[in-house]
Amino acid sequence: MSTLSIRQIRRRFLVLHGLRWLPTGLLIPVVILLMQERGLTLTQIGLAAAAQGVVVLALELPTGGFADALGRKPVLVVASSVSLVSMGLLVLADSFALLAAVWALQGVFRALDSGPLESWYVDSTLAVDPDAAYEKGLGQGGAVLGLSIAAGALLSGGLVALGPLGPVSALTTPVLAAVVLQGISLVALLILLVERRPASGPGAVRASVRAAPRMVGEAFGLLRRSRVLLALVAVELFWGFGMVTFESLLPIRLAEVIGDADRAAALLGPASTVAWLASAAGAALTPLLIRWLGAAPGAALLRIVQGVTVVGMALLAGPVGVLIAFVVCHAVHGASNPLHMGLLHRQVDGPYRTSVISVNSMVAMPAGALGGVLLGFVGDRAGVSTAMLVGAVALAVAAPLYLPAWRAGRTASQPKRPDDPAQRSDGGPTEGQAKRTEVSGNVPV
Repeated sequence: MSTLSIRQIRRRFLVLHGLRWLPTGLLIPVVILLMQERGLTLTQIGLAAAAQGVVVLALELPTGGFADALGRKPVLVVASSVSLVSMGLLVLADSFALLAAVWALQGVFRALDSGPLESWYVDSTLAVDPDAAYEKGLGQGGAVLGLSIAAGALLSGGLVALGPLGPVSALTTPVLAAVVLQGISLVALLILLVERRPASGPGAVRASVRAAPRMVGEAFGLLRRSRVLLALVAVELFWGFGMVTFESLLPIRLAEVIGDADRAAALLGPASTVAWLASAAGAALTPLLIRWLGAAPGAALLRIVQGVTVVGMALLAGPVGVLIAFVVCHAVHGASNPLHMGLLHRQVDGPYRTSVISVNSMVAMPAGALGGVLLGFVGDRAGVSTAMLVGAVALAVAAPLYLPAWRAGRTASQPKRPDDPAQRSDGGPTEGQAKRTEVSGNVPV
């Protein structure tokens, strides 16, 4: 697949990963305020943003199958180009319809972007060494993500503080910077991502479009045939539901504790930057967690610890305690994702890797929507602290779902018995797979 060394593959993955998230960091602090500046009400902002979720839900699986069938690089190039167009439109958009179009294009970008770069990194690494421990790179990728968003947020604040630049408002300047960085990201993608594509040319595109539904079907087939994979994807359901607590309910809880929404917002800005840095630090600890605990036990423990941090956000009386719990929660979140994704990759063969990642990503969206509705209802009726406690339980209760992956890992580490040449289990070893566990679309489990 690639003549690059494992170290070169990892470095290119981290550079591309960082460039992908840096523009996002620039936009996060200003995009809602910018939409208000353009005259949208909060209701209109919510409706415009919903366009992204609808598009992602519709395209997540087909685009994952398309990336597996055609190749990861062309899909990522299209994704980056769509993002560049949407950010350029955001600079000029001054109506509800145009801003809804911006969010819809961001939905296309997210659906195309979800999985191919990570799949390229894993497959390229395994092509060089089938027994390579790619979790280190995934952990470093999580660290780079946190650092990039934190750096982007700080740069965004600095640009806003400089004030307007001629006819460009202060809130628009970070968007212009994001456009420039997105262009750099696209160029870097064209130069750095080296891939031996499964097909090329117009005929290959048509064949890939026809093959994408089959790839998606095979991805769901893997879930049906592997209890390990099904359990890992089920974790994402609880995760998506529980993340509402620290993504949506925390600002309300902080305002409740302080008694002033404006002061809460002022505190949450720098606290969010610290939280993303903590997330990066947590991701950087992934290799140590694997060495000390193992991937599956470590992931299970972190699910419980994250639930405990949400309990802290719900019950601690002062703003300092709430914010400390918030930062620790992000550190745990940063450490959890590489462990979870590493376990997921161990269960999937290359041709279906992006499709399965898309399935894993897709299930979190309806779970998050359901969590927003149900936890919001609980918050209205019983208080935001009670709603956060319900979310904490949802996060922690997912921990036992890592047991099948843990058992499969133990089976894979056992030497093959001479009298059992066909030894297998859910995610267990086959001939020539002492350390690596895979499930292909054609092999039942």
